[in-house]
Amino acid sequence: MQDERDKVDGIVVVPEQSEKYLNQRQLEDYHSFRSQLLKWLLNLGKDPEMAEGYAFDTVRQRGYKIDQFYRWIWRQEDGYTLRVTTGHADEYCKELVYEETSKTHKAAVQKAIKSLFKYLNHERGRSIDWEPEIKFSSGGATHQIRDFLTGDERRKIKQASLEYGSIPHYNSLDPRERDKWKAHLAQRFEKPKTEVTRNDWERANGWKYPSIVYTSMDAGLRPKEVGRAKTSWLDLENGMLRIPKDESTKNTDNWHVALSDRTSNILRKWVSERENYEKYRGTEALWLTKYGNPYGSSSLNRLLGKLCEEARIPVKNRDMSWYSIRHSVGTQMSRDQGPAAVQQQLRQKSYEMAVRYDQAPVDDRQETVNNWD
Repeated sequence: MQDERDKVDGIVVVPEQSEKYLNQRQLEDYHSFRSQLLKWLLNLGKDPEMAEGYAFDTVRQRGYKIDQFYRWIWRQEDGYTLRVTTGHADEYCKELVYEETSKTHKAAVQKAIKSLFKYLNHERGRSIDWEPEIKFSSGGATHQIRDFLTGDERRKIKQASLEYGSIPHYNSLDPRERDKWKAHLAQRFEKPKTEVTRNDWERANGWKYPSIVYTSMDAGLRPKEVGRAKTSWLDLENGMLRIPKDESTKNTDNWHVALSDRTSNILRKWVSERENYEKYRGTEALWLTKYGNPYGSSSLNRLLGKLCEEARIPVKNRDMSWYSIRHSVGTQMSRDQGPAAVQQQLRQKSYEMAVRYDQAPVDDRQETVNNWD
C-alpha cells in the first residue's frame, strides 16, 4: 500500500504497475515528474492564467490515464523515457479504436493526453500542437481508420516478407563478393567483420519476419498479441493458434484461431531456427526484437513500412499501420465466411453486438485462409 509521501493531495503519484517497471533511478525521476504534473493539474490545469485547476476526481482519473500512456510509450521505445510526441499520441489513439471500451472512455483518454501536452507547453517550455488524427467523442461518432490492405496488397507483402533482408547464399559467392556481404552483415548485426560466421548468413535469411507477417495475415494479430505470442500457443499439427483465456488480449474466452498450411510450415521453420538464438533461451516468447524486447506498435509499423516499400505499395496519404493487416483479415473473412467467423478469427468479445457464438468451424476458416495464398 502506498504511504502518504507517495501521494499528492490523496492521488497516488506513481501507480504500482509503473513502479514495478522502473529501476530506482528511473522511479525517482518519474516520481518527480509526476508530482509536478499532478500539482499543476490540481492548481492550474484548467486555466493557468486564472490559476484554476481541475477537480480532484478529474485529476485522479486523468493522472492514471496519463500513466498508462507513458507505460505504452516505454514498451514502444524499448525502455523508460519522458519524451512524448504527437506521433506517440496518434499511434496510441489508433490502438484505442479497436479496444472494446466505451466512446466515453476513449474520449476521456484523449482529454488526458491533451492535458499532458498542455502541461508540457506551459511548464516545460515545449511547443506541442496536437490535432488528433482520430477524434473521439463521448456523445457522437468515432472516426475509424479506413485504410486496409487489398487482396493484391496482402499477397505482395507476404512475398516481400520472404525477400526482405535476404542475401545471396554463402556458397554462391566468390571470395570478393563474400567479403562485401560480410561487411554488410557486420553492420547489420552490429559486430566486427572478423566475427561474422556462416551462422550469420543463415540468420540473415531467417524465418522470423515471414512468420510474423504470415501469422498476422491469417490471425489479424494486434500489436499487443504479436508481443505476447508464445510458443505454447502453436498447434501446428492442427493448423491453429490456441490462445488461453488468461493470455488473451481481451481475456474473454479460449480462442482457436485458424492458420493456413503455408503459415504453419513457415512457423515450423521459425520455431526450429529460434532455438539457435541465445535471447530466446528461458522464454516462451515467440518473437523478440533484435534488442530482446517484445514487439510493439512502433516496431511493427516500421516493419510494415519497409515491407510496403519493398513491395512498392504506395502509402502516401494513407493511414497505414499494423492494424491495416487486421482490418484486411476481418474484411476478407466477413466476405467469405460471415460475421461469426470474424468474431472467432479476430478474437472479438462481440461482433457488432450481435454474434455471440461461433457458427463457423475451424475447418471452414482454415479453408478460407488457405485460399488467400
